Amino acid sequence: MSVVTRFAPSPTGYLHIGGLRTALFSWLTARHHGGTFRLRIEDTDLSRNSEEAMAAILRAFDWVGLSYDGEVVYQSQRFDLYREYIDRLLEEDKAYRCYMTREELDALREAQIARGERPRYDSRYRDFTGTPPAGVNPVIRIKAPQEGTIVIDDGIKGRIEIAAEEVDDFIIARSDGTPTYNFVVAIDDALMEITDVIRGDDHLYNTPKQLVIYGALGFTPPRFYHVAMINNEQGKKLSKRDGATDVMEYKARGFLPEALLNFLVRLGWSHGDQEIFSLEEMIELFDPRDINKSASSYNLDKLLWLNAHYIKAKPDAELIELLKDFGVDLSDHPKASAILAATRERGKTLVELAGQIRLITEVPAAYDEKAVKKAFKEDTVELLKDFSFRLYKNQPESQEDFHVEMQRLVEEREIGFGKIGMPLRVSLLGSMTGAGMDEVMAILGVDETIARIERAIGELGVRN
Repeated sequence: MSVVTRFAPSPTGYLHIGGLRTALFSWLTARHHGGTFRLRIEDTDLSRNSEEAMAAILRAFDWVGLSYDGEVVYQSQRFDLYREYIDRLLEEDKAYRCYMTREELDALREAQIARGERPRYDSRYRDFTGTPPAGVNPVIRIKAPQEGTIVIDDGIKGRIEIAAEEVDDFIIARSDGTPTYNFVVAIDDALMEITDVIRGDDHLYNTPKQLVIYGALGFTPPRFYHVAMINNEQGKKLSKRDGATDVMEYKARGFLPEALLNFLVRLGWSHGDQEIFSLEEMIELFDPRDINKSASSYNLDKLLWLNAHYIKAKPDAELIELLKDFGVDLSDHPKASAILAATRERGKTLVELAGQIRLITEVPAAYDEKAVKKAFKEDTVELLKDFSFRLYKNQPESQEDFHVEMQRLVEEREIGFGKIGMPLRVSLLGSMTGAGMDEVMAILGVDETIARIERAIGELGVRN
């Protein structure tokens, strides 16, 4: 049988990285086996659904490149189908109408807690044959097995046995007729012929209920893989502040999709000591049975390191296109390749890279005060004027030529390199950060370099 996996988000909020990791694991499992990966939108909670959230989920999939097969399945369009299966279970006496009110259920639970018992429905309407109470819209409950064990053969956690009595006759349709989560998930997974369900272990509690539904309807259950959660670096649940934010926020912050996917695949899975994986390598090597049982730890430094790696490896043309979203357009710049060569190692994100590029391509609008104080001394203006004259006289062109001019000044003046390097950097870039001075000057050319030096002298020279 061909492997069929799925990702099934609810459109009640953004897609966060925990969900994206689950989607990635499912996608890789399908692609590894040459199988099928389906996308299902679990939008049965009509009061909480958001068109914006649904669109954001689809945008995130498009950005990271996780292509799904076939049409997107929307549960909200399948209510008639779910109704058919509810009616079937009622007809086969595998489900029943429960007329217990909310007040009665609350009273039952309070009494159970007072006796030190686990709160649970007491199946009082399981075999009810009397006259239904007036004015009560019943829920539909499934007849869960009352003896034996429910077995989960989990691909990550191993064999899990649960006493059947631990699962009560849970609700499969609310009083207004809408089906419940565990019911529709089991129906859809069966009808979509899902063979492998990979999801977070926060769903482990749902699995016995879904197995009950599979059994009642005679469906073959899929293989389950429950993945441990992602913790922050302190070992606690990942919060929005730690990184559990909208996947598209990572795009806005200048991360590349291949870096994010590489980062996520290593959160809970490994292949020896290898850290960097192409998508093709992930597909070839990934096996959900190799997913770790323990929780993984989110590490922003690792993500930044991976992102820097992929930025360095990007062809110039692709990088130029990506940078347009961050306010930098080098597409018509005659020295675009030189600018990227001078800056791509200095940006861990596209935001940082764009900032480094703007230092070169834009005349400083202001000068960093701390840098000015450190760089501009009593003789700085005279040194800068001397250097400008040398550039005007000798007209250097290459990076090496500009370096030679700096070296000659240092030797002839018998000064340290920083004596000219620091004020020159502030004059050209406005701060102490940025690419090497010889690279920057070769990009700017003699005229622009001199113009920036003269502007800095005019604004800063009077202060020192």
